[in-house]
Formats: sequence, C-alpha cells, structure tokens
Amino acid sequence: MNTSATLASPGAATPDATGREWSLPIVGMTCAACAGRVERALAAVPGVQRAEVNVATDTAHVRAEAGLALPALRAAVERAGYALAQRSVRLRIEDMTCASCVGRVERALRAVPGVVEASVNLATESAEVSVVGTEVATLVAAVRRAGYGAHEDTATTPAPDAGDDRGAREKRHVLIAAALSLPLALPMLGMPFGVHAMLPGWLQLLLAAPVQFWLGARFYRAGWAALRAGTGNMDLLVALGTSAAFGLSLWLLMTGDPHLYFEASAVVITLVLLGKWLEARAKRQTTEAIRALQALWPQRAQVLRDGAEHELALAELRADDVLVVRPGERIAADGVVLEGASEVDESLITGESLPQARHVGDRVTGGAVNGEGRLLVRASAVGAESTLARIVRMVESAQAQKAPIQRLVDRVSAVFVPVVLGIALLTLLGWGIGTGDWQRAILNAVAVLVIACPCALGLATPAAIMAGTGVAARHGILIKDAQALETAHRIGIVAFDKTGTLTVGRPELVAAVATDGERGALLAASAALQSGSEHPLARAVLRAAQAEGIAIPAARELRAVSGRGITGSVGGRELHLGSEPYMAQLGVDITALAPRVAELQAEGRTVSFIAEVPAGVGAAPRLLGLLAFGDALKPGAPEAIARLQRRGLRTVLVSGDNPGAAQAVATTLGIDEVHAQVLPEHKAALVASLKAGGATVAMVGDGINDAPALAAADVGIAMSTGTDVAMHAAGITLMRGDVALVADAIDVSRRTWAKIRQNLFWAFAYNVVGIPLAALGGLNPVIAGAAMAFSSVSVVGNALLLRRWRPSH
Repeated sequence: MNTSATLASPGAATPDATGREWSLPIVGMTCAACAGRVERALAAVPGVQRAEVNVATDTAHVRAEAGLALPALRAAVERAGYALAQRSVRLRIEDMTCASCVGRVERALRAVPGVVEASVNLATESAEVSVVGTEVATLVAAVRRAGYGAHEDTATTPAPDAGDDRGAREKRHVLIAAALSLPLALPMLGMPFGVHAMLPGWLQLLLAAPVQFWLGARFYRAGWAALRAGTGNMDLLVALGTSAAFGLSLWLLMTGDPHLYFEASAVVITLVLLGKWLEARAKRQTTEAIRALQALWPQRAQVLRDGAEHELALAELRADDVLVVRPGERIAADGVVLEGASEVDESLITGESLPQARHVGDRVTGGAVNGEGRLLVRASAVGAESTLARIVRMVESAQAQKAPIQRLVDRVSAVFVPVVLGIALLTLLGWGIGTGDWQRAILNAVAVLVIACPCALGLATPAAIMAGTGVAARHGILIKDAQALETAHRIGIVAFDKTGTLTVGRPELVAAVATDGERGALLAASAALQSGSEHPLARAVLRAAQAEGIAIPAARELRAVSGRGITGSVGGRELHLGSEPYMAQLGVDITALAPRVAELQAEGRTVSFIAEVPAGVGAAPRLLGLLAFGDALKPGAPEAIARLQRRGLRTVLVSGDNPGAAQAVATTLGIDEVHAQVLPEHKAALVASLKAGGATVAMVGDGINDAPALAAADVGIAMSTGTDVAMHAAGITLMRGDVALVADAIDVSRRTWAKIRQNLFWAFAYNVVGIPLAALGGLNPVIAGAAMAFSSVSVVGNALLLRRWRPSH
C-alpha cells in the first residue's frame, strides 16, 4: 500500500461553519470489502454526514459536523479492524520561557485537526507530534498563532549549532544591561553605611529606559503573545512587574518626589536576563551526550567503486559500498570487515573502555575509531539506518518525552500565572487600602510578580531526564523512554534469561552419545536437521560436524516445533531433535541414557535428544542418542548478581533449559529463584505472575523468544548483542553484553529519580515560600528578581550533577 501521498495532504479542512472534511490514510485495507467495512464504520459515527473510502489510495474522505473530533473517527476505524496511518513530526520551538509556555504550545498543537498527541519539552525546546495526514506547515502555523516560532527538525546528521550565536547575543545583552544597571544599584549598596548619593532622576531614567524597553523588549513581546492567546507566562509576570516599578518611578519623577525605583526595574530585568543566559548554558550541557554522539559522524568517506577509490560525502554512501578505513579514521557506516585487522574504539557508542579487536568477518559500528590497521568494510547500514543514528534517535526521543510525574506539574502550570496575578492584585489592594501607602503596595505587588517562577517547575523533570539519559548513553545504557527511566528505580525483582544473557551465548557441543555406539552417524543426522538454523545450539552442532569432517546429508520437510525442537526427514527416516519434554510428548523412552543424562545435567549441561519415529501403525518411536552442550558464564555475571542482591533486589532465572542445567547456573551465580523448561510463550505469563505479587519486575533477555516477556515486564532490558526484536520490545538497551550494566541502569534511574524529586521539591517550595513572603512585604523587588533568576538555574544545575555519575564496576 502507498500512503505517502495521503500523508502529504491536509488532514482536515473546514469548508464552512457547519461542517468539516477529513482525509484519513487507512492502513490494512486489501480489497473492496475492506473499503466497504471501513466506510460503514465511519458512517455509523454520530456526526458523520458522508464517508467515502478509496482502496486504491488507501484513503477515507469524511465530511462531518464541525464538533466531531479525530479520536471518534480513529476508534471507528480500529473497531473495523484497521488503523489510521500516523507519523511522528519533531518541531523546534522558539521563544518558550516557562512551563506555562509549554502548556500553551501543547494546547495549540492538539487543537490542530489530525493531531493525535503532542508533547512539548522546555529543556530541549522541542515538540514531538503524532499526526494523521496533517501538513507540517499547519502545525507550524498553529504554534506561531500561539505566539512562538517553530520549524521542523529533520536533521539526521549534526548541523551547525545556532545556540552558540544566540548564547553570544544573550551574553552581550546581559553585559550591556549590567553596565547600565550598575550605576543605579551602587548607591543602594552604600545606604547601610549611611552613604546617600543618588543619581539625578533624569540620569536614572536615561539609564533605566534602554534596559526596560530595548533589552527587556523580549518580555513584552512574549507577554503580549500570551495575552492574545488568552493565557499568561513568566514573561508576562516580568513585564507587568518591571513596568509597574518603572511607571511608578516615572510618575514620582514627574511630581518631584526624590524616592525613585528605576533601579528596581532595571536590576530585575538584568538579573532575569542573567538567569536566562545561565539557564541556557546549563541546558546546553544537558544535551552534551547527544552532541558527543552526533560528532562521531565523519563528514566524508573513502569508497571503492569501479576499482577506484573515491572520496564521497556521507549522504552519498549506499548499502554494500566498500569503505576504505585508514588508521585513526572514523568508520563511516555499520558494516562487516572484508579485509584487514585492527582494533576499534567504540567507547562512545557502547561504553566499552578498551578498543576491541576486529578481523575479517567481524561487524563494526559506524562512528567508531579505527586503530593501527587498514580495513576494508562492506557497508550494511548507512545514514539514518545505522546503529549510531538509531542511538541518537532513541536518546533524543527519551529526552523529549515526559515522565508520568510531569502531568502533575502540567496541571499546576496551567493555573500558575492566573493565580499569581490574582495574588499580586490582592497584595496591591490589601496594602494600598489597608495602609494608604500605595508606593509600598505597588512595590510589594511587583515583588510578587517578579519572584513567581514557573520556569523552575517546567525544567525540574526534563532537565533531570536529559542529564540522566545522556550520562547513561555515554556508558552504554540506552533508555528508550521516560516511562522506563521513572519505573526502573522501583524495580524489586530482576528476571534473567540464561543463554546469551548470563552466558556468553556461544554454546559448544561437549558430548554426543549414541545408543548404538555410532557417534558419527548420530552427529551427521543431527547436523542435517540443524542445517540452515541460526539457533546457537544448531550452530554448535554444525561446527562440531565440520570440525570432525563429517559429511552432512540432506534433510527434507524440516519443521520447527516452537520452544521444543525440530523434525525432518533424513535418509528416508522421520527424525526428531529436541528437549526432554518433547521426547515425552512423542512417547520416546529415554531411560536407557538416564544415568548419563543425570551426570551431564549435574554438570550444568544442556541436553537434547534425537529420536526416530518409524512409519507404520503401532511402530514405537526409538531413542537414537543425546547431545550435550556447554555455554560458559559471562565473566562478570557472578558479581553482577551479587550487586543486585546487595541492593535488596530478588533475582530470578527464567530458562527453557532443563532443570539440572538451569539449577547449576543459578547455584554458581547465587540466583534466588529458578524456573526451568519455560516455553517462550509462557515466559510472559511467568513475568505476569511475578508482577502479581505487587513487585516491579524487570526482565533481561536478548533473543526473539524473550520479546513477549520483555514487553510484559514493567521494565524490559535487552542486550544489544541479541536481536533487534528484543531491543524493540525493551525500554532499556545495554549496548554491550555486560550483565553488570543491569545494576548500573537501575542505579542511574534511582539517581535520576532522586534529582527529579529534589528539583520538584525545591521548585514548589521556592514558590510556596517566596510568593507569600513577597505578598507580606518581606522582599524587595530586586531581591525577588535575583531569587527568581537563579531558581531555574539551580534546578538545572542540580540536574547537571548527574553527569558525574559513573558505573560502579
């Protein structure tokens, strides 16, 4: 099906005041009957006036009443057994200053017809929008109507950072504002010592006016945009507060009163500008991990084409190109070594501190640094499909998402500015009417407006998430979403798969026992059944047969028996290879080899059996022999399990292996609980039963058969040395097959969660204490401005302490 054309078309249009037309891309239709079913489902939705479905373009055209929302149409399509084609759009948002801005941008985006969900992040200044058939231009226009700038972020490779220019401009503005405000503030410093040397009123006005109306213009622009949108933000509070102080001073100057407050408005704006500049610098540091990963891309690559070496831009690379990688150069794409040997430094990708040897046939990762050898590498994944690009997208996605706790902050932020304006008005009236001192009343109201800071609330959670996911990525731990990061700190049980997770994942055949003594024939038949299989045990059998020079006969009618074994015809005989439960299912008697089986299982070996089921009615199946496999434990596995247990976590082994082999591994590692001979389809049910006790459960695995259990767990943790399916199902991916990273992932989650709690506590406490104090006349506007300016800086600075985190092994 082709939905690209419909995705580029408008998702909705409003031709008149009473109706709306939708153009919806449908996924899953194959025939006219499908189109009819979708059409009937849409027509049955209350408010739909007309529905027409075109199976050729996979599009539904719907005319409905103006009040009908997209979710009702989407639900109807899903009830019919189909889905709306969605895509994700990432926007860069400009001019946001606080949590109130975040809420306004989100509401503006969600009001666009065709938007399924929108999540805006203040720390990254970005929006992740899920849309159905809506143009990016429509989204950008909605954001601009809300008073902010926006453009689509389509970068897959690093681009020049505009933040440097903006930071330099903001620094200049801070310095100019400080130079103009300092002469106004210096006389205040002398007052406690009896020095009263105030500048002439007209000179104070000349110094304060540029600060208020030139350098402070940004607050007026953003505040006015908020007012037009029917809401408020931090800029509105600053603009109102400083304007009140400036206006009061101007009135007093005109009436000849010597008590002026120009220094209050100018110094407050200067301090707020300083705070925003420091905050921007700190926020840039939270994205340092992303920039470090992006910097791994080389700009150009040497490629062999038509027998000659060409230098090409990275965007010109194609899969199957042969790359020439000289000593010291970065590898331009994922690939396989065709020629040469070297050591490759992948530390920024996997967190592995030492370079790793790479020879012919080994895989290499784009962005890694080649050592002293020259390599020829056949590219397998380039550009956006490379491992490095996927890592960057995963980290960016995690940093752009909201943790569930952020919902509380969003609810508070939605009413924050109106409440502060109300408190400021009450302060003004209360002091003015109660004391008759309207100058004092205005200054106290100004202090309320200035000290209130929704910025700290907006930054508390995302700044910590960005710092936590960033430092984790630098050490080989990729956290896919904020939900996983927030949940991981509560983990009480960690369940492990065995093969490839706790073991190296390269089993070797250690014994082959034939009931008739013909070991070679047994190995040949077993290898025939395993030919073409990618299962680790199958590869071990094939390696053993090849090493002994055994000819492998052809096998026909091969069929896998999920989680149990394989069957096929070899030399005209129906053979079955698999586990002990599989033999019991077939009615095969294995008692002849029972003593040898017990001995091997006690040694921790994985035992498989091979049997023949003769043709003919009443013919009994016959045991031909057994195969025993050994798989070494990963070197760091015992200490990794011990670290988890020292943290109070319960460890569980979930294996499809026999009880003897599973128990032997568990005993060696000190694992608390063992579940053996668990079929792949039952692993998810076992994880669910562990969760039923109320504990938060993590599942650690690496194979396709682990994917359901990884998805069923509260937190799925996948080894990148395994399959892409496992990594897709997991919330956390460990970029190297080191079990110790499981404890590190939980540790970084706990540290991040602690920072989120600290930040939210201080953000709420700051406002809960500061606003009443200002309303009661306990704060000078200048002090209030300084406190407000540095509140958000302190929140981001506290989050940045996470960058000092290091794995404990």
